[in-house]
Amino acid sequence: MAVERTLSILKPDATRRNLTGRINAKFEEAGLRIIAQKRLQLSEAQAGAFYAVHKERPFYKDLVAFMTSGPVVVQVLEGDDAVAKNREIMGATNPANAAPGTIRKEFAESIEANSVHGSDSAENAATEIAFFFAGTEIVG
Repeated sequence: MAVERTLSILKPDATRRNLTGRINAKFEEAGLRIIAQKRLQLSEAQAGAFYAVHKERPFYKDLVAFMTSGPVVVQVLEGDDAVAKNREIMGATNPANAAPGTIRKEFAESIEANSVHGSDSAENAATEIAFFFAGTEIVG
């Protein structure tokens, strides 16, 4: 297995309900290490740029509005096959389809307010991590 890094975002619905510690415990219990972390209030420009890949989709404006509705916690997770492991821990995007014990099954309020974001590939992880973190902020 390859040691990888992936981006994780704890969304406004999770920070509003003070779930940061409970969610992060799931990552750590699964063997992922949090090697960078910060709490941010995303601006509309930041959220729009981060989710630009979805700009033409009908949910884009609602997504940007939601992601700017409260603070988020952005973090870098590191571990063996971190991208796939993070996605497994998060569960399906739609919490109704998420497996028991996953973050989205336990904590999501809806398909949009599903508590977490995670990179979907190693390539996207590198891009997403660089969006939020300078190399000097990541301490492995």
